[in-house]
Amino acid sequence: MTQIRETERRGRTLRGRPYSLSEFAEKYGLEDDQAEDLFSRFGPSSIELDLLMAAKRRPPIRLEQVLF
Repeated sequence: MTQIRETERRGRTLRGRPYSLSEFAEKYGLEDDQAEDLFSRFGPSSIELDLLMAAKRRPPIRLEQVLF
């Protein structure tokens, strides 16, 4: 008889420095709910999130843009 093994769920390897949720939202000018959704789906990896935002053509905002 064949045994069926439950597949192991492996976590993703963290690539790059991890972002905090607020740091990620601030860097890209995202609203809290948008940032939280992306953060929960793709994890805190700065490399993964930066690549995702580049693919979405959302460059990081500059601090000067926020102040003026």
